[in-house]
Amino acid sequence: MTKHIYPVYDQLLSKENKEKLLNQQAKCIWLTGLSGSGKTAIGKHLEQLLQENGKLSTVLDGDNIRDGLNKNLGFSVEDRAENIRRIAEINKLLLHSGVITINCFVSPTQEIRDTAKAIIGEKDFLEIHINTPLEVCEQRDVKGLYAKARTGEIKNFTGISSPFEEPKNPALKLSTINCTPLQSAQKLFDFLAPHLKYTS
Repeated sequence: MTKHIYPVYDQLLSKENKEKLLNQQAKCIWLTGLSGSGKTAIGKHLEQLLQENGKLSTVLDGDNIRDGLNKNLGFSVEDRAENIRRIAEINKLLLHSGVITINCFVSPTQEIRDTAKAIIGEKDFLEIHINTPLEVCEQRDVKGLYAKARTGEIKNFTGISSPFEEPKNPALKLSTINCTPLQSAQKLFDFLAPHLKYTS
């Protein structure tokens, strides 16, 4: 299938050229956690904080991706893996363009996250565990997903009928208990700042 494909990556301007232009280091910030843990809310605030500090970033969110690029995928083990593989490839393209990418995906297994890290590159991959207990996520349940999962209306739902494997060695474990999404985003921004600073 790939017999007649000839990539030209080596003929394009480098990631370093783009980072110099943007005065930032491009990184993949991978927020993982249960549905309702606060990934997207934190990601939106983080994007705003980065913007205010002169950093170009973009948010890739699970529902947005599944509404467009990956709308043909379900939630089987195989489809979840393909969902993350495609997202990781998008990250590679954005990283090459010097963009800081904020990813908000449950990505429930270590294997799936390790696959993303392998595609993106370990030095550019910052895994952030949004550590919110299941009972708190259920209390929030703004989308009503946990209730539907409890009745069996939604199959293979992470935390209920499908497992969530906590990251073994995340770059940061961020507890959201007694923190607003903005406060959590500020903590994350403070942690990330040294990683994103451009150095020639």
